[in-house]
Amino acid sequence: MSPHPERLDLESAERRGMAGTDVKKSSRWLRYSETVLVGYFAYTTILAGLWRLPSLLCLCFGVIPVALLALAYFESTRGGRATGVFREWIPAALALPAYWEVSWFWRPQSYALENQWVAWDRLLLNHWHVRAAIESWGPVIPSALEFCYLLIYAIPPLSLGILYWCHRRRRVDRFLFTFFLGTLLTYALLPYFPSEPPRIAFRGADLPGVNTFFRQINVWLLDHCDIHTSVFPSGHVTAAFSAAFGMLLALPEKKRVGAALLILAIAIAITTVYGRYHYAVDAIAGLSVSLAATSASITIFSARE
Repeated sequence: MSPHPERLDLESAERRGMAGTDVKKSSRWLRYSETVLVGYFAYTTILAGLWRLPSLLCLCFGVIPVALLALAYFESTRGGRATGVFREWIPAALALPAYWEVSWFWRPQSYALENQWVAWDRLLLNHWHVRAAIESWGPVIPSALEFCYLLIYAIPPLSLGILYWCHRRRRVDRFLFTFFLGTLLTYALLPYFPSEPPRIAFRGADLPGVNTFFRQINVWLLDHCDIHTSVFPSGHVTAAFSAAFGMLLALPEKKRVGAALLILAIAIAITTVYGRYHYAVDAIAGLSVSLAATSASITIFSARE
């Protein structure tokens, strides 16, 4: 007999049915990941009032946490598997709106931070020859890096799909909690560090020597869909590393998946600096926030187990 029959029973139960039907109904009607989302949108609602933003805007901010609470309560009391799946995908869909919401907290930049940060970047890119190393094979490495940067938007749905494919739906909350805690902490910090990305603050300076097809797509997306409130910490870097760490925690038996996301996150961090989308300090701060969120996730879920 196995020394851990209860673990085998749990794993076999996870594999039964479609996408890992819940083995055990949680006593919490609000999941950990939803707690982070509700807290973030409640925080932005309060902040909007303190910053004296238009009342209608404050009302829109306040509707989101109420809707999340209502959905969680409905699904936990009378919902089925379909509403449960819907409840898991709605938070993932809120990642971009949560980011765009920060644009309403824009303040004029003094460029004091940018002037300090760009000096460090020039040391890294020029004096330490990082740009030359990246471009040493022509467009090959720059294209790969820019493609990785473009994949950031696919990471949340792809990660959920992987957990479903592996019949580990019951672990979705752990992944989303780690992902959202890191990502939304970064979004919450953005209004307090007003800054412009280097490609705009120092237009035409320090740009990559290779203008790839994927870079053109990334620049177009940033020009039309990005916010201009702040770049510190880097939301791209935080989201990528938080997703990688979240997957390592949620799917420890398939470490290659988490490792692949971790490699992708490193490539995204490099691209943010090389492509002049962020300063190096933004990437370091994003990684630091992700590590703090992962540490909190480990503590919380270890205590629950």
